[in-house]
Amino acid sequence: MATDTIVLGAGIVGISVALHLQKAGRSVLLVDRRGPGEETSYGNAGLIQREGVYPYGFPHDFGALLRYAMNNTIDAHYHWRAIPKLAPFLFSYWMHSRASQHEAIARKYATLIEHCVSEHDALAAESGATGLLRRKGWMKVFRTTAEQDARLAEAARWKRDFGLNFRPLDMPTLKSEEPHLDHDSLIGGLHWTDPVTVIDPLGLSKAYVARFEELGGKLALGDAATLTQQGAEWSVTLADGSTAKARDVVVALGPWADVLSRKLGYNLPLAVKRGYHMHYKAQGNAVLNHPVLDHERGYFLAPMQQGIRLTTGAEFADRDAAPSPVQLARAEPIARTLFPLGDRIDPEPWLGRRPATPDMMPIIGPAPKHKNLWFSFGHAHHGLTLAAVTGRMIAEMVTGQKVFVDPTPFAPARFG
Repeated sequence: MATDTIVLGAGIVGISVALHLQKAGRSVLLVDRRGPGEETSYGNAGLIQREGVYPYGFPHDFGALLRYAMNNTIDAHYHWRAIPKLAPFLFSYWMHSRASQHEAIARKYATLIEHCVSEHDALAAESGATGLLRRKGWMKVFRTTAEQDARLAEAARWKRDFGLNFRPLDMPTLKSEEPHLDHDSLIGGLHWTDPVTVIDPLGLSKAYVARFEELGGKLALGDAATLTQQGAEWSVTLADGSTAKARDVVVALGPWADVLSRKLGYNLPLAVKRGYHMHYKAQGNAVLNHPVLDHERGYFLAPMQQGIRLTTGAEFADRDAAPSPVQLARAEPIARTLFPLGDRIDPEPWLGRRPATPDMMPIIGPAPKHKNLWFSFGHAHHGLTLAAVTGRMIAEMVTGQKVFVDPTPFAPARFG
């Protein structure tokens, strides 16, 4: 099978890359070991985070560090046996999260974030998927005045620096807009109004894939680890035993990208943040109108087509370690007091893996040591948010067009 470009990895990032390349006139083969959107892209909180100019950093205040050291929180958990391996990444992550460094990163990162909604809007419109998008934003709710004041002040700075829009929520407003929350435990909230939310992330992935195929793109099952280069041609072995060949290859393997990149001679500092979710019925006539973050407790509730999705924070562990959904077990009883969750819908908790870099920015661009090899991974918590932006950037690079966002800060070469 001969094609112009092979895209390895059919998560939302790889799907968006493949769709944009096909739109640009390239013949594209999208290869994965599973069906499109069935790994990490299935289990996110459904946010296209237009407000997310500051990527999620490592806390620096002593109180938070002490709390995490106890290893009993919802928003972070770690496997002791994984710490020695993760230590270099965590130290670099901590260093990049210092206030001055984090601010400098945000200035670069904002150049991606500012296009996240408009680029998804464009793909969703042509894919017939606008019905999966909601334009209500999302809310943080607070239990303490100190946290509310700090986060509202932070939001005001972000509005000043980046033009982001938000509303403070007093209790009468919060009660009006989310009448089924436990208002006795809350003192107010913050409503980010710019983000768009997705009520079925897997459905969005499938819609983009359908558009990709409609334009002539092809899907195949295959093993990315079989990728080899012979002269000016790349080849990969497919599940049916055939070989696919192409001039260009895009590696969009998310948390598995380093397996292939190491084989090709790259030592990229990629780590994995694992996370869990579970769907619930709502009790009686209870309705959750917006995605809601219980800020001080560290879990998220999102209304989805499947039910109310409860998602946890980050678990630092070996990528392929057995599931350990302790964060979900900690979050569920607290979430039940905030919103009247009913029975669990899923037979077991879902586990996903987020690919993360220590400087909190994705790796987007040409591989330094190989011609016609492109990297597109490391989006951490913002894979869905930045998928459409990344897809357009990679397509413009591969086809030699002017890239609509300066790709320099995200280049693989920044890691040597």
